[in-house]
Amino acid sequence: MSTTPFERISDTLWEIPRRGGMRVPGRIYSRKGMLPDISRDKAHEQVANVAHLPGIVGYSLAMPDIHWGYGFPIGGVAAFDADEGVISPGGVGYDINCGVRLLAGDLKVDEIRTHTKALADALFAAVPSGVGSRGPLRLSDEELDAVMVDGARWAVGRGHGDPGELAMIEENGRMAGSDPSAVSARSRQRGRRQLGTLGSGNHFLEVGWIEEIFDEDAAAAMGLRRNAMTLMIHTGSRGFGHQVCDEAVHDMVDAARRFKIKLPDRQLCCAPLGSPEGRTYLGAMAAAVNYAFANRQIIAHLVRGAVGRVLGDAAAAGLRTVYEVAHNIAKWEEHEVGGRRRRLCVHRKGATRAFGPGRPELPERYRDVGQPVLIPGDMGRCSYVLRGTGRAMAETFGSACHGAGRVMSRKRALKAGRGRDLLAESRARGVTLRAIGKRTLAEEMPEAYKDVSAVVDTVHEAGLATKVVRLRPRVVVKG
Repeated sequence: MSTTPFERISDTLWEIPRRGGMRVPGRIYSRKGMLPDISRDKAHEQVANVAHLPGIVGYSLAMPDIHWGYGFPIGGVAAFDADEGVISPGGVGYDINCGVRLLAGDLKVDEIRTHTKALADALFAAVPSGVGSRGPLRLSDEELDAVMVDGARWAVGRGHGDPGELAMIEENGRMAGSDPSAVSARSRQRGRRQLGTLGSGNHFLEVGWIEEIFDEDAAAAMGLRRNAMTLMIHTGSRGFGHQVCDEAVHDMVDAARRFKIKLPDRQLCCAPLGSPEGRTYLGAMAAAVNYAFANRQIIAHLVRGAVGRVLGDAAAAGLRTVYEVAHNIAKWEEHEVGGRRRRLCVHRKGATRAFGPGRPELPERYRDVGQPVLIPGDMGRCSYVLRGTGRAMAETFGSACHGAGRVMSRKRALKAGRGRDLLAESRARGVTLRAIGKRTLAEEMPEAYKDVSAVVDTVHEAGLATKVVRLRPRVVVKG
């Protein structure tokens, strides 16, 4: 299968034993049938490479949606000791704090069935999408600094939503440690006009409904009812975060050389957490994290307006935030390792926090059932809500998968989509689709992704997060 062996730990867990300069083993959560795709993509080699980094704790981990990424695999999780560990921009990704917000409403799917075209048009018009798109706000330098520090709280203060929503966002919509002085003029220029925009690629808005409930108690705690309307927002920090990452990568290459860190892959460039380069990146990354929180908060406000124009003000007012998660982020967290509490910097790249019951970071509403874990699929099949578990806290630093995970490169997907009417195929599935262009439709066709149900079932069987509800799409707006 490859030069890197997989050793079976269980039906859903495989280990890459230590070899060469690996400081810890690698572990991949996967069913056996998924391993050939993982090997073909060579993402498992990136799991092994991450295990070489100084200060890594436990294992270099990967979720079943794993695929090739920059340095770290997408679907990768790694925790680093506060004193001996490193921070790596490749372990966060270019779209810093790409994440998902789920809204749930009171309308039933049958009540929106005749409005899907109007709803698709209204959402497409309300939220600018595509590469380089500009949003409704023009920020001064002082306002942009406030966004970097206060995140979604800033957006709410400007009238974009309700203060009660903040508790339903990871980090309460504001990550500590932001340092606007660490953000370059070029990053500021790129971010000044992009708040309230969706972006391109796999970012989307999705109106759907709750097709099946697996866990009645957890669904009730989350306010999720069968056949009720849902709205999912998936986007991140736009060009702002991309620029922050790009500049950090250049700085970290020099830093790794200066600190004599041996790297199996240059894309794993990093710096000690306490170094000047490490602190600078952490401050700039937190600024981009907060920018993304503000972006999704503004988009949530815009989509409520669009829903109100099509379905009425009561429908818009009934759309409440269930939860919002980040899945490209590095965070300071406390975890129990070897029987003692340790402060760790947990990198999650294409992976979702999945804290179990009892964690004080969770809203009181979810403290007994565990954190809502939002897992979007592709634009034609389904998505899921899960809940975090104690087992995730013990095995993966409270982490689970973040989506379906690509199985085709964008180039291969474009080739596969040639000559097909993807809009008609979408309509045949019962999904009304809007997108900037045909290229996006081809790159994001359902076949370009793994079956999200197989990914979610793997995580569920492994006990990292358990299924609460399944959602079906009705309207999808792509960047």
